[in-house]
Amino acid sequence: MSNITASLEALLAVDGSMSAALVDSSTGMLLGGVGTGIDLEAAAAGNTEVVRAKLRTVKSLGLNDTIDDILITLSSQFHIIRPLAKMPEVFIYLVLDRAKANLALARIKVKEIDGQLEL
Repeated sequence: MSNITASLEALLAVDGSMSAALVDSSTGMLLGGVGTGIDLEAAAAGNTEVVRAKLRTVKSLGLNDTIDDILITLSSQFHIIRPLAKMPEVFIYLVLDRAKANLALARIKVKEIDGQLEL
């Protein structure tokens, strides 16, 4: 578990980060979460539906492809959802304050954490 917590805390070090989580999309359960400003349990369940819907769409389109990440832009926040490369049923979820965040650097950091996480 310490690798999960350390990885999520590293995401909080990104400028503008508000909260970060690791979610199992097969169950919608939160595997770990850090930060403030959002109900991570509710976000885990809701974003599980987003991931499932996108996977269904990819399949129905007959695409032989995987999701790198999903970006949701709100008026005051960015939400990044990234299924793990080694275990796509688990995803990283990062919430950023749009006014303070560098989206490109945040996406790079999420990808980096994806490569380092050991479950």
